[in-house]
Amino acid sequence: MPIEFNGLSDENRNLRKHTHAQCLLFNRDPSKGHLRQLKKLFANFGEDLIIEKGFHCDYGNKISFGDRVYLNINCTLLDGGNIIIGDDVLVGPNVQILTVNHSLKPKERLNRTNLAKDVSIGNSVWIGAGAIILPGIKIGDGAVVGAGSVVTNNIEESSLYVGNPAVKIKEIDDD
Repeated sequence: MPIEFNGLSDENRNLRKHTHAQCLLFNRDPSKGHLRQLKKLFANFGEDLIIEKGFHCDYGNKISFGDRVYLNINCTLLDGGNIIIGDDVLVGPNVQILTVNHSLKPKERLNRTNLAKDVSIGNSVWIGAGAIILPGIKIGDGAVVGAGSVVTNNIEESSLYVGNPAVKIKEIDDD
């Protein structure tokens, strides 16, 4: 069930403004100092978190990173809901991880209410370039999401998914 929130409330607008400013500073100069400031936004971050230039998030405080996570250039995490990323995760360039949606009904959209569903990414996952992870998705340990895929349903562990919508191609044997 989605969680409703008002993204246009003064509190949320101010938090986004602050977070966007921190992302902008980091993206202009992805130094260790700016990365330290960016990390202060996050709910949790593990050891050896690497974020490349072009990173964007809305709030930061609902994002948790495990150990040895790598986010390539131009990743966007819309974190109206929680985004939990496990250990040893590789995220390709231009990946979008989205937790926010809106009502399908035009009259309900006039209320400007956001609907958030958490996204969970297991350990040892690889998300290929340009993939889009939609709200409410769970990606199992050891899974691979192919480049350009749009993930509309949960991803089984140790499996390769590709396409739009992403479908299971095969299981991955770790021998």
